[in-house]
Amino acid sequence: MIESLPFFHDFIWRALLGGLGVALIAGPLGSFVVWRRMAYFGETLAHAGLLGVGLGLFLHIAPMLSVAGIAIAMAVLLRLLEKRGDLASDTILGILAHSTLAMGLIVVSFMEAARVDLFAYLFGDILALSNVDLIYIAVADLIILGMLLWIWPKLLLVTISPDIARAEGIHVERVILIYTLLLAVTVAIAMKLVGVLLITSLLIIPAAAARRLASSPEQMAVIAIALGGLSVVGGLAGSWFWDTPTGPSIVVAALALFILTLVTPARR
Repeated sequence: MIESLPFFHDFIWRALLGGLGVALIAGPLGSFVVWRRMAYFGETLAHAGLLGVGLGLFLHIAPMLSVAGIAIAMAVLLRLLEKRGDLASDTILGILAHSTLAMGLIVVSFMEAARVDLFAYLFGDILALSNVDLIYIAVADLIILGMLLWIWPKLLLVTISPDIARAEGIHVERVILIYTLLLAVTVAIAMKLVGVLLITSLLIIPAAAARRLASSPEQMAVIAIALGGLSVVGGLAGSWFWDTPTGPSIVVAALALFILTLVTPARR
């Protein structure tokens, strides 16, 4: 009876460590997604992730690496198209999001064996995390957090006012590009947890909930990390006791925390 409890199983510990590792980077990055109103950009990267999954399976390479490559390419392409000024950002995002999603589905359609595994990539399979996956997440955490700490003051000023940032001598385009690349890598990592269709939720919902509780940008990032971690714990617990899909359960847990913050007086 005791052995049936979740904390007696190695795969639960791997899922918990992996989820907390992703929450550690999704919190601060998601805060900037909320501040900069980049939810649609995150959705575009998530849709492009399916193309990365298809190419990874087709080329027999780790899907996490192929998704990271496609997401980074999408981030760079978006910045190049925006600099042309021919189309509005939301139009470019709409074209890229649906085009890459369609191409991903076409690639997967040529591989009969991959169709069975597609559900796990769409909605996550956190319980299947391996020790190698945990190493990937740990290395990515160190790199992303280090880069984010390095550009934090500049990125914050660029978010508040790009014109003031330029007057201060900050290379605005470079800072935004670095941030979008970090976001792209995070999307690739989070794919294994909640799937390409729910990644944006993990970035946005904890950050949106933290916004009501925080009185400074740094405080919001820390609270977002904490709420993301609680979402992972709650989602894993709900999945274990009610036999629900783990990825969606994590997102629902995050939504429940967000709803709780709605009854809490907002701080400014």
